Amino acid sequence: MSFFRRRSADDAPAGPAGRRSRGLGRKAPRGLTPVLDLSHGDEELRRLRALADAGDWNAVGSVLAEIEDDAELTWLLHRLSSVEGTERWLAGAVAERPEDTLLLLFSGARHISWGWEARTGQRAQHVTEEQWRLFRERLGTAEEQLLEVAEREPSWLAPWFFLQIGARGASLGRGIATARFDAALRRDPEHLASHQQRLQQLCAKWGGSHEEMHAFARRAMLDAPEGSPLGEIVALAHLEHWLDLPDGEDHAYLTGPTVRAALREATLRSVLHPAYRRRRDWRSTHNIFAMVLSLADERELAHAVFATLDDVVTDWPWYYLGGDEAENFRVHRDRCAP
Repeated sequence: MSFFRRRSADDAPAGPAGRRSRGLGRKAPRGLTPVLDLSHGDEELRRLRALADAGDWNAVGSVLAEIEDDAELTWLLHRLSSVEGTERWLAGAVAERPEDTLLLLFSGARHISWGWEARTGQRAQHVTEEQWRLFRERLGTAEEQLLEVAEREPSWLAPWFFLQIGARGASLGRGIATARFDAALRRDPEHLASHQQRLQQLCAKWGGSHEEMHAFARRAMLDAPEGSPLGEIVALAHLEHWLDLPDGEDHAYLTGPTVRAALREATLRSVLHPAYRRRRDWRSTHNIFAMVLSLADERELAHAVFATLDDVVTDWPWYYLGGDEAENFRVHRDRCAP
């Protein structure tokens, strides 16, 4: 396979985290052939996904209610929202327990993901009228539920994170998108996932520009303390720029001296900085750096990041290369080995 094969611009995922997650995922065997792990190597998330798939809200809700860190709760809800089929029991559960704000939040998050499943990751010209109808209908439900949650619990971060995704999908305009990003940052100034969503809003494919996207990414990294995971935003900006270029120009872009220097700076300031501390979502950040550094031919740094992952493969960003995510991971891991 080509090391630099990628999806075309039309196939580039456009959803909340790129592409939906199917099923519950498999556990990646340590030190063996890497396997895609939709639970990101997190055993509690793996159990919660199974419980959500079985419709056991009492068990799921009791665990989530004990999570005190807003960013951690948001991450868990985001990953759980991709479990297909949960919408079948959520409607009845919300009707039976209208006072359960956490349940309403999960339902809103699921309707965001469910909407993107209907729309698919195709560019707008390839989406059918029926897909658009379902997309708008599901995002509309999500909007109502998430705004209700935000009103009930003004301090919660999660509804503002998901409302950013909904605003982009529903084309509510840059003013609303910005206001929702700002609302999320008032609750957590370094919230990585909200910065990811803001970056998507500023991408050329969503009406932004490369210049605006890169300026935002660099400012986010430099405004955060050294050791912050926000260096990932710089890596993502270069990945999005790469995706937007035609074949030939894309490889030249990522392997150019300016971009390689920027990627080295972001890596050494974040995931390989002595002050860096792994958070619940760390494996997706490390997968992003590993892939981008390999594509940029920064093999030594890429190897250092691959070595932290113990072959746990996250779907994002490896699906950008097309084909099997775990095989993409293996090929790039092996080519960066000393």
